[in-house]
Amino acid sequence: MNPYRITAIAAAALTLAACNNAEPQKDAAASAPASAQEHVVKIGSANPLTGPFAHWGRDADNGVQLAAEEANAEKLTLDGKPVRFEVVSEDDQADPKVATQVAQRFVDAGVAAVIGHLTSGAAIPASRLYNDAGIAMIAGSVTSPKFTQQGYNNTFRIIANDLQQGQALAKYAVTELKSKRIAVIDDRTTYGQGLADDFAKATEAAGGTIVKREYTTNSATDFMAILTSIKAEKPELIFYGGMDAQAGPMVKQMRKLGIQAVFMGADGVNTAEFAKLSGKDGEGAYASSAGASKELMPGYAAFNTKYKARFNGEIQAYAPYTYDATRVVIDAMKRANSADPKKYLAEVGKTSLQGVTGPIAFESNGDIKNGTVTLYRLEGGKWAGVAKPAGDASAAQ
Repeated sequence: MNPYRITAIAAAALTLAACNNAEPQKDAAASAPASAQEHVVKIGSANPLTGPFAHWGRDADNGVQLAAEEANAEKLTLDGKPVRFEVVSEDDQADPKVATQVAQRFVDAGVAAVIGHLTSGAAIPASRLYNDAGIAMIAGSVTSPKFTQQGYNNTFRIIANDLQQGQALAKYAVTELKSKRIAVIDDRTTYGQGLADDFAKATEAAGGTIVKREYTTNSATDFMAILTSIKAEKPELIFYGGMDAQAGPMVKQMRKLGIQAVFMGADGVNTAEFAKLSGKDGEGAYASSAGASKELMPGYAAFNTKYKARFNGEIQAYAPYTYDATRVVIDAMKRANSADPKKYLAEVGKTSLQGVTGPIAFESNGDIKNGTVTLYRLEGGKWAGVAKPAGDASAAQ
């Protein structure tokens, strides 16, 4: 956009016209003396808001919005000034390249913190820009171990990682489901491939055998070729590292080919959307959640009521986590009495907070302490917990 050039006289005339035509009701902060005006604190919320993962992204963004609105209702002051939190939502399309563009826009806009990104593939490249700018990044859904292995002091997650999920799923598959011959498919994303690698290693450590390893993409819809190849190996279980948009059609095509193997995924599959896409063919599938089940989340019932009232819809998956992530950063600002990342960032690592999702405290690398993993089975179109969460991969017990 090119800036308009106007003369001083024209500027004065425009200002006078604006005053004469102002709305009768003005923002109280705008009409108050400058010293008492609200200080706007911008919080970036990065998610896929379009495309096949938009249902996840909108849900995650809603969690940020709700936490910010509640904080605004508290009429907080920082460094002696009243503050208002403003959520800046961006669509990263779950694409690494777009995510870095979003990150740069956030940095340029002067956001005080970022909640997100939703996917590991988007979050990891974006995190470098936030680290360079010294901006706190609190993730509510990023599960790749690499996220917190970069040596940055500004990256935190409030959810268990894929290493824990892979171990829990593999242990359950081999020891509880008695599946010894296992095939693995992944979508070649940072999330899907990393998760599949961890699952495969844990499977072999538990005494299972990986009879076939295949690959697809996170935009594919036809899996008949790779499934035909897998069918020849007579697997007892097929594990998919990826998201529900591919997992739903995949399991339908499995059944069409006559493959009766158990289908298993992780948190990318543990959604209502998977149940919808897979229909009756998805019945009996297993998936994990990198966190406690909603029945065991200490604040889920109250949060669910607030969420439905505010957004007139059901929680998809990560809204409780992004809500808690936003509360974490605001709580750190309160303790530092500042929204300046240079002042509050050190407080994030000292967090001790009871969240909707459970107690929140961080390891030195930014991982949540005692991350939990819960396993589920799809029954009657609904995910039902089959294993209680634990502080490590023993969740599959």
